[in-house]
Parts: sequence; C-alpha cells; structure tokens
Amino acid sequence: MEFNKLFDHTLLKPEATTAQVKKICDEAKEFDFASVCVNPDYVAFAAKELKGTSVNVCTVIGFPLGSNIPEVKAFEAEKAVEQGATEIDMVLNVSKVKEGDYDYVAKEIALVKAACHGKLLKVILETCLLTPEEIAKASAASEKGGADFVKTSTGFNKGGATVEAVRIMRETVGDRLGVKASGGIHTLAEAKAMVEAGANRLGCSASVAIMNEK
Repeated sequence: MEFNKLFDHTLLKPEATTAQVKKICDEAKEFDFASVCVNPDYVAFAAKELKGTSVNVCTVIGFPLGSNIPEVKAFEAEKAVEQGATEIDMVLNVSKVKEGDYDYVAKEIALVKAACHGKLLKVILETCLLTPEEIAKASAASEKGGADFVKTSTGFNKGGATVEAVRIMRETVGDRLGVKASGGIHTLAEAKAMVEAGANRLGCSASVAIMNEK
C-alpha cells in the first residue's frame, strides 16, 4: 500500500466551517489520501468536492458517544450513504461492552452494516475506556456483526490510539478485517509505530504535516 493511502484526512471539530472542509478536500486531492472524514452535515458537500477522484468520503455515526439506539445509528448511516458517503465510522455502544453484552454489540453493528448498502463500515471501540480483554472481545463482536474495520478512538475522549490497543485488535481480527488507528497521531514516528503494530488505516488531522515530514 502506498503511504498516502493510509490516511483518512479528518476534520470533526463541531466548529468546522465549509471553507475548512473545502481545504481538507483540496489537500486530500493533492496527496491522494484514502478518504476525507467529516461530520454527517458535510457529507454531501465533500462528495461534490471529491467527485471524480479516488478519495473516499467518510463520515461518523453515533458520534462521539455511541449511545444512540441502534435504529437511529442505522438511519443516520443510510442517510449518509444516500448523500455520498462511501465509508462509515460508527461508534459502538461502550456501555454494552462494559456490561459484557457482546450479543447486543454484534446485533447493533449488523443493523448498521445492512444500512450501509455495501459501503465500508469501521467500528470505533473507544479503546481508552476499555481493558485489553474488552478490546479483544469488542473486536470479535465487531467482526461477528459484519464490520470491515475496527477503529481505536473518536479522538474526543480521554485518550487516543495506542500501540498496545492496535496490536490487540490486529491479533484478534487477523487479516480478515482492517484496523484503523485514530486519535493523537501527529508525527511520522507515531504513524509508523501504529502501522508496525498492525494498523492499515490512520485517522489524522495532521496527515499533511506527516506527509511533509516524510
């Protein structure tokens, strides 16, 4: 894989403006990143900006808490796909993971996966809130539910991606699913460490800086 295709060039700040979203779309086209990841209200705009390029439009569902009911997440995902999203990053229900209700987690993911109509689904585990055992079990439940990727973090909680979390996720899903590291990746060294641990996608707002550093 080309290094530039590791990156989901990300802007999820609530105060993000149309001009700022256009800027990350322009940067993504320049560097030919894997995707641009934006909030749902900017999906249609990003899809228009990136039309005719190889850059995917990614958005977030049930973000950032994951506490919406499954039917709401599925509706949100379906609308995003209708508006041009080609990749969906959903936050799973962290409280159900903490309670050990992995059947709920898998069923919720399956419902959202169906609503994606074949588009790529990444499941955000919010690993900073989980034990190593919970990370492994949540990864397994994500695979059972039909996810294409497991992802570390929203970037909006108390911690982001760690090498340990990425390694556990990769060991659990093998080569059957992708692993996305996101949250707190700001340097080339940090990016390389995540890849060495098993990540094959990186969610970054610092994608351009890392490319320039390389």
